[in-house]
Amino acid sequence: MAITPTRERLAPDVFRLPVERIREGYYSDAYFNYAKELLEADGRHPHVTMQVFQKRRSLLGGIDEAIAVLKECSGRGGPDGEWIDGWPELEVEALYEGDEIAPYETVMTISGDYSLFAQLETVYLGCLARRSLIMRNVREVVDAANGKPIFYFPARHDHWLVQTGDGWAAHVAGAIGVSTDAQASWWGGRGTGTVPHSLIAAYEGNTVLAAQRFAERFHDQMNVTVLVDFDNHSVQTALEVAEALGDRLWGVRLDTSGNLVDRALMDEMGDFDPRGVNAHLVEKVRAELDRAGHRQVRIVVSGGFDAERICDFEEAGVPVDAYGVGSSLIRGENDFTADVVLVEGRPGAKVGRWYRPSPRLQRVE
Repeated sequence: MAITPTRERLAPDVFRLPVERIREGYYSDAYFNYAKELLEADGRHPHVTMQVFQKRRSLLGGIDEAIAVLKECSGRGGPDGEWIDGWPELEVEALYEGDEIAPYETVMTISGDYSLFAQLETVYLGCLARRSLIMRNVREVVDAANGKPIFYFPARHDHWLVQTGDGWAAHVAGAIGVSTDAQASWWGGRGTGTVPHSLIAAYEGNTVLAAQRFAERFHDQMNVTVLVDFDNHSVQTALEVAEALGDRLWGVRLDTSGNLVDRALMDEMGDFDPRGVNAHLVEKVRAELDRAGHRQVRIVVSGGFDAERICDFEEAGVPVDAYGVGSSLIRGENDFTADVVLVEGRPGAKVGRWYRPSPRLQRVE
């Protein structure tokens, strides 16, 4: 699936940065703070070009956040303690959110007095590393799913503070839904989800009753999707829910634990692993729904899915309509590096690094 990178940069106020703390170096590696302090004390103001890159094929995420850090937090303290804005003295060129990037390709350059932004490197690189990781991982599962919807479900697997930017990265990379309002906030969306196991438990384990009550209240606000594995009998529960909700039911979600065998497969042990959500279980649910006249009900699968597993399902033609993907989307690394490559217009990089100009970079206003 081709995702079109955005060419409209997010405004700095979207990110709600702790500006004062970033300016004072609270989130920075200490040696950058010492470097800034020393340069200012020595009255040394070298004009440098800082070059930012990473080492693998990926998608670029977090670039607007990194730019916001530079816009809001570059500068220096004045003699009376006031902040002197450094952004007007910098020249920044950058790619855009969602751009495909090659190994070692320059994604941003910062040119100007180094003492104005020396303390910000830790913060802007962290923005790029985190959001690019999410974006690359989401794109991989989006591509694997062959156009079928991907629901972004990692919120419970990570700290709540990362949700806003991660949700934006997932959205740019092609995820069709996110699970929290925070994840959807940067584009004005809302979180989506299913009738959860805990609500079913609150209705004494009665999936149908919980689904009915949920649909009565929310069916005009969302596509109602119901988890059907609470009793470990996904076929029977899916049929019961479909009969009870009728056209108010958008889909059923299979989420059987990888340690369990669904009761519908107890008599089908053979040359496949019957545990968890597997192809045979999906096919059985689909066949029984169709037989009962519920062809409009979608099947969403979740529980341990990643790009490789989605590829396996798609190659086998498993009748899945959408994938819910969680913890695999926040795993891995996509580290970025920043180097001073020019000093006063002359080569000044450490051995092994050099200035890599790129015609793709655009001036940031």
